[in-house]
Amino acid sequence: MPDTASVSSSPANDIYSERVLVLDFGSQYAQLIARRVREQHVYCEIVRHDITAERIKELAPKGIILSGGPSSVYEPDAPKCDPGIFDLDIPILGICYGMQLMCDRFGGKVRNASAREYGHAHIKINDAKDLLAGLPDETDVWMSHGDQVEQISGLFRPLASTRTCPVAAMRHVEHAQYGIQFHPEVTHTPLGSQILRNFVITICGCEGTWKLGDFARETIARIREEVGDARVICGLSGGVDSSVVAALLYRAIGDQLSCILVDNGLLRKDEEGAVISEFSSHFKTDLHVVNAKERFLTKLAGVTDPQEKRKIIGYEFIECFKEEATKIKDAKFLAQGTLYPDVIESGAAQDGPAAVIKLHHNVGGLPKELGFDLVEPLRDLFKDEVRKLGIELGLPEDIVWRHPFPGPGLAVRCLGEVNEEKLAVLREADAIVVNEIKSANLYRSTSQCFAVLLPVQSVGVMGDARTYDNAVCVRCVDTDDFMTATWSDLPYEVLARISTRIINEVKGVNRVCYDISTKPPATIEWE
Repeated sequence: MPDTASVSSSPANDIYSERVLVLDFGSQYAQLIARRVREQHVYCEIVRHDITAERIKELAPKGIILSGGPSSVYEPDAPKCDPGIFDLDIPILGICYGMQLMCDRFGGKVRNASAREYGHAHIKINDAKDLLAGLPDETDVWMSHGDQVEQISGLFRPLASTRTCPVAAMRHVEHAQYGIQFHPEVTHTPLGSQILRNFVITICGCEGTWKLGDFARETIARIREEVGDARVICGLSGGVDSSVVAALLYRAIGDQLSCILVDNGLLRKDEEGAVISEFSSHFKTDLHVVNAKERFLTKLAGVTDPQEKRKIIGYEFIECFKEEATKIKDAKFLAQGTLYPDVIESGAAQDGPAAVIKLHHNVGGLPKELGFDLVEPLRDLFKDEVRKLGIELGLPEDIVWRHPFPGPGLAVRCLGEVNEEKLAVLREADAIVVNEIKSANLYRSTSQCFAVLLPVQSVGVMGDARTYDNAVCVRCVDTDDFMTATWSDLPYEVLARISTRIINEVKGVNRVCYDISTKPPATIEWE
């Protein structure tokens, strides 16, 4: 795997020297805010809403962003921040609930809006300096609020308004403290990135030291120091996260790296061979392939409950991995592809939100009795940053831009009982979906595409014969963060080719459907 100039020769920066904190008040967009700030090459992390002013002083951020949230500031149990943060002389930007919190803190009035705004809105700007510098007199934004500021105190002045919201943006008359009622972090606010750039670069004075080339070099050096002469084990799945982890480790320690690929019989068509081929092409190190197809399918026999499937697959994976790992001499470390959202959503961040949204197999999921120290080189990164880092490290685009594939594999796309016969049908149908999406040059513009084998049969006619065969559903979605998703508006001719090929080429299928559900209320996967 060749060195790249950005990793090997870029000038040294302290990439964490500039930091912006997002205080999370329960916003569905908190992670998106942090990602948008990082797009300005400024490191941003999410912390709990009640973090103390003293702790913030220790972290020494260049700026603070108060996120939106579902609460009303006038409710008795509404989440509040430490009022001392407003006396720290650190620039503050309040977004939606964050703005209302600032207003309430300084004697303004917040009320339930008579005309709630959800969706596109048109703002008029009457002060296009500082935060709103470079914006036109009028622009579109994305609103999502039931409450709004009715009156601001004399300490603030209005910067913008909408037809129904007299204070859509405001600033403190003496301090660098700003509030906006709309959401600059979503793509529906076309000039939102400019607003965030104005805040972090112009107002906070950040220069943009968060660069992935520097991150790669610093991480490689840190791994070398931490690992020394010991051997590191890395679970390889073929996905972008494990591939980038392996690339970083290989760059850092070379042949001290051992990788384990567990073939559980639930992979996509030709997936095992593709992973081995790609791995061998880019890394010259120790690869262990565990053939556990029969073991997994035996354990899954007769099981139809989705959660039970996941538990069985997770347990057997750990057992297979553990058995193979014990065969590797001098192994001391286990590398995992833990990402920043995993850390936040599992409640594992030191200053992060405490509520556990969901459990992640990459955050404490492997049993302690494995006896390894963890190496998690990606735990500060979002998914899009991991992809960019993969490019920095010289990984080919077909690995870097590969669509996500669930840990339980095809088992959660084979509804009902899982067996080899059903998996064979699903693999062929799924391969056609991916092939046609790629042939239409839509793979990069979509986020995830796959086939689902439904547990129903329907009547059909092939030739002159009546059939009673399986139905396959095609799922293709677009998303920025995988927390929400919309179904992909694929061209009819692409859908027609997918349907025709599956019915003609996959024995046992006579009907193809297209899933047009959004997330929420549906999920991306079916199980």
